[in-house]
Amino acid sequence: MIQLEKIFKWVNSGANRVFLLQDINLEIEKGEFVSIMGPSGSGKSTLLNVIGMLDGFDEGKYTFQGEPVHQLKEKQKSALYKKHIGFVFQAYHLIDELTVYENIETPLLYQDLKSSERKARVADILDRFNIVGKKDLFPAQLSGGQQQLVGIARALVAQPQLILADEPTGNLNSKQGEEIMELFKQLNKEGVTIIQVTHSEKNATYGSKVIELLDGRIVNRH
Repeated sequence: MIQLEKIFKWVNSGANRVFLLQDINLEIEKGEFVSIMGPSGSGKSTLLNVIGMLDGFDEGKYTFQGEPVHQLKEKQKSALYKKHIGFVFQAYHLIDELTVYENIETPLLYQDLKSSERKARVADILDRFNIVGKKDLFPAQLSGGQQQLVGIARALVAQPQLILADEPTGNLNSKQGEEIMELFKQLNKEGVTIIQVTHSEKNATYGSKVIELLDGRIVNRH
């Protein structure tokens, strides 16, 4: 499903080149559940953003479901992202001017769905996350944990084939965190591919594979 070959990403700082990712070679099969671990600043979120086509890279090849991402225009990348990927951001990225309901519905607006189908999907996911009572509130009226749940609900509503999650349980209490990991496990059983960035050894055990990064390099896989 995903192939990264010799991926390098850097920023220029004066005369120096600072590498964010170095020589990343990675293959992820459909249906895998992969955890990316490593200390702060090791490139975990950068790698996730590259896989999610939110960030470009300077060298290397990236193939996503047979499509050469490194050769695609922004518009084509965006279409691929919207069709296949659900992203759970660490900083929520909810739209302040939209209600919880409207935030969750947003990804469905890019799909060819009837209004009744959209309503049914949003209702179903509000129910699944126990946030029906919050549907008319705005993000600013929610706690951090509630915003995180809305962000996860939004990522799942379009039934993506690939879920990318950046510290998905970072702002949740332990019970909520466990529920989310169990939900991911269930989705993975149903065939959804999941890649999560996590600091939590416990969350990593939900996955089938762990990739460890250090200074932008993959130093371990198990």
